[in-house]
Amino acid sequence: MNPRSLGERRQRAPRGSGEQLHDEILDAATDLLLETGSVKEVSIRSVAERVGVTPPSIYLHFTDKDALLDAVCARYYERLHTKMKQAAEGQSTTLDVLRAQGLAYVRFAIDTPELYRIATMGEGRPGSDVDATLASSAFVHLRETVQALMTEGIYPPGDATAVTLQLWSTAHGVAALLVAKPYLPFGEPLEFADNVMRAFCTGQIVIGLIGTEATVQDTLDWVIENKGVRQ
Repeated sequence: MNPRSLGERRQRAPRGSGEQLHDEILDAATDLLLETGSVKEVSIRSVAERVGVTPPSIYLHFTDKDALLDAVCARYYERLHTKMKQAAEGQSTTLDVLRAQGLAYVRFAIDTPELYRIATMGEGRPGSDVDATLASSAFVHLRETVQALMTEGIYPPGDATAVTLQLWSTAHGVAALLVAKPYLPFGEPLEFADNVMRAFCTGQIVIGLIGTEATVQDTLDWVIENKGVRQ
């Protein structure tokens, strides 16, 4: 979206179009974040100028800059929710669904690095709309899949929330590195992400087979002992 010239006034919105202005404000703030890559460069005044309204018009929708940025990030997570839902469609197994969801998360991050950095690596505010949206969207998708894997007996029974947080930590770690350090020798980004996600997904299966109390040495001994089973 191109900035409006300072002399250009936004046409008076028709009655009942407050929701449209709300969306335009979010679009403008998002564009400014993408263009500048910095929260500091986004202000109520700069957003108002881009939309073509006065700053008081922004305050009718958002109490302050923090509330506006929270709304931008919350909408980001809503779009991530959609991407992860689409990724799950057409997968043949529940394990494939989990892998696809993790990859969708990473892909969305590297496609919109500035927004991902702000939404997930910026200073958080407990109880914000951002956390509420994440808890009711992307995280729920992952947790439902993890719970399904436990129900199917593929993953060991346990706390699905805890395992989901481990999975999310894995996906976020990969995404954060790809966003913050893209010059590292990752190779093809999504292939790298897929290898890491595959290691986590299959690792949970192994834990179920050998027990959650097994040590690293126990795991190695089990692998050596069962190495020839499939041969």
